[in-house]
Amino acid sequence: ETDAAMLSTTSTSPSRARSAPTATRTMRTRSLRSARASVRARRAACARAGRDASGDVVARTGRAPVDARDGASWRDDDERREGMPRVAMRATVGAVVAMAVAASDAEAITENQMLYLEAWRAVDKAYVDKTFNGVNWFKLRETGLKNDDLDDRETTYEVIRAMLAKLDDPFTRFLEPEKYSSVTEQTMKADVSGVGIEMGFDDDKKIIVVAPTPGGPASEAGVKAKDLIYAVDGAPTVDKSLYEVAEELQGPQGSKVTLSVDRGGKQSDIVVQRKRYTVVPVTSTTCDVGENKKIGYVKLSAFNQVSGAKTKEALKALKAEGVNSYVLDLRNNVGGLFPGALEIAKALMNEGTIVYIADSSGERDVFEADRSALDADTPLRLLVNKGTASASEVLAGALRDNNRATILGETTFGKGLIQTLVPLSDGSAVSVTVAQYRTPLGTNINKVGIVPDKPLPLNDAGEDTVPANADDFCAYARTAPDLFL
Repeated sequence: ETDAAMLSTTSTSPSRARSAPTATRTMRTRSLRSARASVRARRAACARAGRDASGDVVARTGRAPVDARDGASWRDDDERREGMPRVAMRATVGAVVAMAVAASDAEAITENQMLYLEAWRAVDKAYVDKTFNGVNWFKLRETGLKNDDLDDRETTYEVIRAMLAKLDDPFTRFLEPEKYSSVTEQTMKADVSGVGIEMGFDDDKKIIVVAPTPGGPASEAGVKAKDLIYAVDGAPTVDKSLYEVAEELQGPQGSKVTLSVDRGGKQSDIVVQRKRYTVVPVTSTTCDVGENKKIGYVKLSAFNQVSGAKTKEALKALKAEGVNSYVLDLRNNVGGLFPGALEIAKALMNEGTIVYIADSSGERDVFEADRSALDADTPLRLLVNKGTASASEVLAGALRDNNRATILGETTFGKGLIQTLVPLSDGSAVSVTVAQYRTPLGTNINKVGIVPDKPLPLNDAGEDTVPANADDFCAYARTAPDLFL
């Protein structure tokens, strides 16, 4: 420390530097070597920890980048040293020595601190709102590292949750390892166990049913799209995340759970029995409606890994039977895997934009038809309702904006945000809102939805009267064929 202070002082006085005795020069030389070693050691430690030399998290490339804020770049300085004026070199090194000494007192980054930084970085790199809801995101990182107790893993999880809560985004959330594992497993499976509900948040951040899974326990028990769930088995859902409520809905197969719901201001309890059920994403049939007219009905219940292929198989079979029109039923289809929507859109239109994906910088990706359609000409009707969401809305918007289909029903749910799951080093993950869907005409789907061209006939309760299964649909279509031709 004495050497560093002396170097800092003498480097600002050229006359004193030139007249210094030989012993002092030797001491300075050793200090220079020590300074270089300290800076290099700091760079190596930062690179291993995933930070650059100024403390910023960086991609783990095995080395830290050269940064002007570091005070000097030793790789370049070693090459330029012989031609550099002696005093200027000493001045540069003197500044770096002060930094190196300060750095030598810093503690090595811990695993919990690294986990916190990983979560911070996931949001910093990809979050759709670069104002971060008015939060100084960089300062929040520094505050978290300096002031929060990250000694144990559970405390670190709490600090990460508190950090994400400042975004006021119910879809950007932290998932513990077991929850992350459960989410990824359920997304990829067609055979699941539970109550069969897709949930979201309304404008007041209340838990809302996007739609019950067709044929699932909740649907059979009478749960409807847009029901507000205010309690599960008597425990209020206020201020809980979607994952916390989903966890409360889970339980042993055959057990029962009570959902307290609010439907248009009327509150009631619905008892649902948990059971294993199979999601059948696609069913289809040909409806003979008379006068040599045929309607091809396709019910698309979900977008999973087989939805695109199964829908294309159904379209091929219906086309071979010579149908005069298609009806694609997307009611209560809450979405799922986005590629399925693209595959089906491409099967029904030869050209045109399918969807724009926009992030904080504007348009990021454009997906377009590629002239691979199975049938781009046969008239098409889409049935939608308030339980039609996400990938279903992408498909509906693409077909409507390209004048490929007529939309029948009611305004869709309006779930147009895109999340990605970013895994962290301990098996946990962060769900981050990264972008939003926009239709080919530029409509932002989120909280707006797709407005239909025409409504479907309604009963006295305000529900459409068109059946949602193949056999009953055909019987109904025979009574009103013009609605679907």
